[in-house]
Amino acid sequence: QADVTAGAGTATIAATKSANGGVDFKATQKVSSFVETIKMDDPNSGMNFPVTLKTPELSVDANGKGVRTKPLLDLLAFAVANEDEAKLKANQAELKSLLLAALPVWERIDGNYSFKDFEVESPVGKFAAKQFSTAFAMDGISPNGRVDYSIKASGLTIPQQALPAWSVALLPTDIDLNFGGANIDLDTMARKTIEAFDLNKNPSLPDAFGKALVEDFKAKKPKIVFGHSTVKNGGIEVAMEGEVYFPDSKKADGSVTIDVAGYDRIVDALKEAAKSDEQMVQAFPFALAVKGFGKTLPDGRLEWVINTKADGSIVVNGAMLKGPDKVQDDSAGQDDNSSGDDGANGTDNSTGGADSDGGDNGGAGAKLQP
Repeated sequence: QADVTAGAGTATIAATKSANGGVDFKATQKVSSFVETIKMDDPNSGMNFPVTLKTPELSVDANGKGVRTKPLLDLLAFAVANEDEAKLKANQAELKSLLLAALPVWERIDGNYSFKDFEVESPVGKFAAKQFSTAFAMDGISPNGRVDYSIKASGLTIPQQALPAWSVALLPTDIDLNFGGANIDLDTMARKTIEAFDLNKNPSLPDAFGKALVEDFKAKKPKIVFGHSTVKNGGIEVAMEGEVYFPDSKKADGSVTIDVAGYDRIVDALKEAAKSDEQMVQAFPFALAVKGFGKTLPDGRLEWVINTKADGSIVVNGAMLKGPDKVQDDSAGQDDNSSGDDGANGTDNSTGGADSDGGDNGGAGAKLQP
């Protein structure tokens, strides 16, 4: 259940002919004294969690470039004129033509919600931010599209009553998170789907079509992009950026850079926590080890450049942290001569003696030693 109240508001929208066809538009809206109460009450589970969102000023901004309004209206008219299933099947050639004409639907759209003096009241306490905003942007159906998200908050306060005392010093006061995706080929997927579907067949697309479409999508190497993002608290600032893609949909291939100002303050907080929290007893030495992996920048920040490969290897600041995964050999142990007494009896030089390091490092590069 949700109840919304709001004060006075204004809204404007303007549109012009786009240089590349379609329409460019800009819409803005402002609402005062916005309050939304959400009640989550489930008698079966016993959950009763009311939440109230408040802001004296809510702003919404939206922009669109190259929106294909005419082809979209043509599609709507076709849908109205072909509500009958038999007629729709008979006219599917026209439907395909209209769908292709509507591509890429738009060139780019973006939107932003901004809340001033934002508050969220809940049973666990009050969350607040002097300024809070979320933004979204997306290319149209293109061969090389992007999608972007951002979340920003300044003057952030978080209820502390349920938190251990040592953690209060680490709570963020400002966040700026930016992430999204790139190399997103929706154009090939859309065009092949439009070409392949047949409403006179059941199913309308071949069984193997979906798998082939996924392979085409992966061939463009779509990737997750982490734009420059920061989390701040007083003298502590954690920043990150990078990109990752999944060549085999299982293991990541990419690079992420993390740098931290005020890392010693984090270590000090964990050291204090270790005096009373058993879990932090393990976290404290781990934090010291992570510091040992870092590179000190001229401004005193610590930096970690982390590179991962699809072979399972991980390199931090140029040094090998983990070597490639072993390649599984299905034929191992099946040869007539591989009876286990071929000399690999532990009497060679790989016994961990004085000349051995106890195992290899899995590949080139020095082992990281914090």
